[in-house]
Amino acid sequence: MNKLSDTQALILSAAAQRPEHIALPLPDSLRGGAAAKVVGAMLAKGFLQEVDADIRNREPIWRETGDGHGVTLVATDAGLAAIGIELKDANPAPAGATDAPTEEPAPDTPTEPKAAPKTRTPREGTKQATLIAMLRAPEGATIEEIMAATGWQSHTVRGAMAGALKKKLGLEVTSEKVENRGRVYKLPAA
Repeated sequence: MNKLSDTQALILSAAAQRPEHIALPLPDSLRGGAAAKVVGAMLAKGFLQEVDADIRNREPIWRETGDGHGVTLVATDAGLAAIGIELKDANPAPAGATDAPTEEPAPDTPTEPKAAPKTRTPREGTKQATLIAMLRAPEGATIEEIMAATGWQSHTVRGAMAGALKKKLGLEVTSEKVENRGRVYKLPAA
């Protein structure tokens, strides 16, 4: 049996009492990113399911699909079983449910882990290309040398190495102290 948080149990208990086991509206205390996080976890565990909302019956909408339709959240049999409710006539899917999952994830919900950064090459003649060329040189470059070549301030140089090079381009910037030069930063040769 899966361990439920108090909030998850509250959502499922409320859904069990509503027609078609609709999980909306969520508790008033649950808004924005917190709501998306809780719902995302419940969708991942199979406690909730996104189904097409019947707008004519004024079913509440969890999110819009972008094509003028909306989806609502419905407690699944597994979700109801998690709070101790066994359905005698277990309906595999509530009215309006589709067998195919929706293409779009709920807003702000965790999705698959991010893949490794794509291999990108900066345009020639840019300051970023100059920075990479200086760091790939056998002798590397100091912050002061990069500042002189690019016209950047020291915090911009450090930010470019941490953000653009490490995070976006996935390059491994190394540094070492060199006598008479100070800290020298390098990239492995391409």
